[in-house]
Amino acid sequence: MNDATNRIEISGVVTGLQSLRYTPAGIPVVEFRLAHESERAEAGARRKVHAEIDAVAFEAQARLLAAGPMGRLLKAEGFLCAKNRRSRKPVLHVTNIEFIEGN
Repeated sequence: MNDATNRIEISGVVTGLQSLRYTPAGIPVVEFRLAHESERAEAGARRKVHAEIDAVAFEAQARLLAAGPMGRLLKAEGFLCAKNRRSRKPVLHVTNIEFIEGN
């Protein structure tokens, strides 16, 4: 299953941001919540889309998020992974963050 696709790109506003912490290996990590709103075409009609997703960022992306203010619009790229071994709830693992100007 090496060629399975798992790539997410989503924009949204950071609505929850935990404090920057470090893994036992010393890697910076920050957990946050991203709220997305848009309008999409579906079944020949326009649909308003509202979603919130839990996310996590490591290293440079974690530092970038921790230094920025909550409520700022950004584009996040990454992949989905289970929260942990006991919870299969998907969490967005962010590999790239781009703050969107004008917000």
